[in-house]
Amino acid sequence: MMQEQNKERGSSTESPTLSARNPLAKHHARATARWEAMDAVRRGVLLFSLGSATLVVMATLVKYLGSRLPAMEILFFRSFIGLLFVLPLFARDPMEPFRTKRPLMHLLRGATGAIGNACFFWTLTHLLLADAMALQFSRPLFMIPLALIFLGEVAGWRRTSVTIIGFLGILLYARPFTVGFDPGAFIGAAGALTGGLVLIWIKRLAQTEPTRVIMFYYAFWNAVFAFIPAAILWVTPSLTELAFLILIGFLGISGQTLMTVGISQADATVLVPLDYSRIVYSAVLGYLLFGELPGLWSLAGMALIVTSSLYLVLTEKRSGPVSGR
Repeated sequence: MMQEQNKERGSSTESPTLSARNPLAKHHARATARWEAMDAVRRGVLLFSLGSATLVVMATLVKYLGSRLPAMEILFFRSFIGLLFVLPLFARDPMEPFRTKRPLMHLLRGATGAIGNACFFWTLTHLLLADAMALQFSRPLFMIPLALIFLGEVAGWRRTSVTIIGFLGILLYARPFTVGFDPGAFIGAAGALTGGLVLIWIKRLAQTEPTRVIMFYYAFWNAVFAFIPAAILWVTPSLTELAFLILIGFLGISGQTLMTVGISQADATVLVPLDYSRIVYSAVLGYLLFGELPGLWSLAGMALIVTSSLYLVLTEKRSGPVSGR
């Protein structure tokens, strides 16, 4: 009887001692309780916003490294490390990706995506950070003509007019009729165009292919296509730069995952406008870290692109399947 009482005393004094020694467990329990108390919309907003911020940090690191390393070398590391994170999805069935019935479509999607990513990484290293991000968000503008050509989807006159206004925003960035003509804006637009094509290929692949297989081949072919020019232009990174390259790959896959999970928690019309906050984050970081300040032409182009793209995304649900992502 005395032994049992001693055991009870020992266990009662042991618990607070352990909690005192491990304060992380207490904080973890509180964080878990707060997370479970949130409704789905708040969870979605939090995850989606965190994912957007993560991708901005990734883009900022790409711009920082771009002053020394070629953009294609950075893209190779981004894609290769992303592939490493996808591989565990096939732990139970390693041969699943090789049983695909649409290898050529995966190749086409990978090649198109590699071109789009190369354009985006180039703009990150050659244009203002906010400008490169805004041009990437012009992708919904290209979805209207692409959906018409490849999917036979016809947009109404309002969405068509808004698309034309958005394209005028790209022209304001390029300033083709002024002394400050910048062809880099068209490279950013080309990246948005190929990003729209990728969405078309995904629509077709998703009819027969699991998402994890699509992810595998996208990362695989991006790494393959990026490796060739990266090998030609190769600059051996320092240990610090190598650490940043690994971090870029991790942030890229983490940001995409956070946004994917977030959009599964809440309606897309609530979350997609939050994604445009990336332009604001980029402008702030560009100013603080690189001393960048967008001019009047850039701000005008940014306003037209963001306004028109947001309109197309938010009216997508009512107007048809043309997607802005």
